[in-house]
Amino acid sequence: MGDMTFSEAVREPQAGLFFRKGSRTSAPKGRLLLLHGVGSNEANLASLAASLPEELEVILLRGPLQVGPQSFAWYQVNFTSNGPSFNQEQAESSRHLLQHFIEALPELPTVIAGFSQGGIMSASLGVTEPELVAGFAILSGRMLREIDPLIASTDRLNSIRAFIAHGHQDNILPVAWAKEADAWLDRIGVVHETHLYDMAHEIVAEELADFSSWLTHTLSLSK
Repeated sequence: MGDMTFSEAVREPQAGLFFRKGSRTSAPKGRLLLLHGVGSNEANLASLAASLPEELEVILLRGPLQVGPQSFAWYQVNFTSNGPSFNQEQAESSRHLLQHFIEALPELPTVIAGFSQGGIMSASLGVTEPELVAGFAILSGRMLREIDPLIASTDRLNSIRAFIAHGHQDNILPVAWAKEADAWLDRIGVVHETHLYDMAHEIVAEELADFSSWLTHTLSLSK
């Protein structure tokens, strides 16, 4: 499929988030927003684009919180023996920034997806503002239990699709989180696919092939 070249990082004025944009076509049929995990940056997921459908415009987003040199996050998190402990205000602030960012974009069927913390933020946006996206994907992430009171009504969630991918050997976010998200989406009526792989906290080729196929279907790229 060939690599995709991305623009230099620029700041979107509405939300103030930095992003890079890439496309292999002059007339994309759909848009994918990709969100990195904690302690990374937007360039980290650029290589994924080569494995994804050619009809996509891909936007790499940078988390608003700097946690080190070239190292960003959507919110602060600590991993404890009782599971992740995180800053809920920062997570909620980032969710609003993502909402403003998407609202400022030109109309195009859009999926929001991310790895680890980026997947968590994608799910939070998708289940609370389903009108803004056609779907969301959680790649080795989880859903925040704290988002529960903000989840959209069942009739609003009818139009959205979701994709969950997780590794059986994930020692950062154990696979139980994927199973919880799967059961949760069943409960709130979000049509979704859940794929478990023989991998750790990472992204593998088989997963990208499944994700690519899901994107083609969710964004009607093959029409």
